[in-house]
Amino acid sequence: MLKKKRNLVALSILLLLTIATITANVWLPVSPGFIDAAQRLLPPSGTFWFGTDHFGRDVFALTVVAARVSLTVGFTVAVLATILGTITGLIAGYYKKADFIIMRVIDGMLAFPSLLLALALVAALGGNVTNIIIALTFSFWPVMTRIVRSAVLQINSVQYIEAAKTSGVSDPVVIAKYVLPNVLSPIIVQGTFIFAKAILAEAALSFLGVGVDPSTPTWGNMLQESQIYISLAPWISIFPGLAIVITVLALNMLGDGLRDSFDPHARKNKKRKQRFVKTKIAS
Repeated sequence: MLKKKRNLVALSILLLLTIATITANVWLPVSPGFIDAAQRLLPPSGTFWFGTDHFGRDVFALTVVAARVSLTVGFTVAVLATILGTITGLIAGYYKKADFIIMRVIDGMLAFPSLLLALALVAALGGNVTNIIIALTFSFWPVMTRIVRSAVLQINSVQYIEAAKTSGVSDPVVIAKYVLPNVLSPIIVQGTFIFAKAILAEAALSFLGVGVDPSTPTWGNMLQESQIYISLAPWISIFPGLAIVITVLALNMLGDGLRDSFDPHARKNKKRKQRFVKTKIAS
């Protein structure tokens, strides 16, 4: 029951954030781009829930609107990395000849930290939303490839798949009809984790000054601009930081819930470990 509640809470947070972001122009009382020098660096109040920044802009409105870019980048990267990683993982796991070539490329890419690789790609391509999505996709798809390949190798020798191969069914049909449905659960779970990691990576790139254009509201840009005023007006950085934490936490909770639902063996192992820890504490 607690796991179901956890999944419901995570979904509710993500759904509420998405709806609030899409409809922000309708219900926000103040435009996020409105500058009022007389209202600079005001603390949170009934008028300005999250206070105002060094330009006199409403931090609450900026935080809500900034979620558009952050969520768009995270979702798009998760979808693209999942599609690309699934295709290459299926090929590598199913065809032994292609496995060596693909996995050597993957090993080479995994030798670099994902953020460092994304940083290098963005520096080469330029800092805009499209290039950030491309850079983060190529940074995260190797992990998805290895997970899918591992799942495919586990089910490759299952009897009904061997029977389909020997009966003359073409490889694309075997992969699409028999292999892919059996590896969907780790794909979906890993996709939610990539979503969360992409949001963090986008914020980190923007904070380092190589992300989205500074004039575009994103959570990372807000943190980058607020670092000068951290001691004078900490609310400018606290609220976009909390937005990142809550969103990533909700995605990780959802991913854990999906993993427990899809993988009963992992759930049993988790319960066994919890009982072991309780026994050790009691003794």
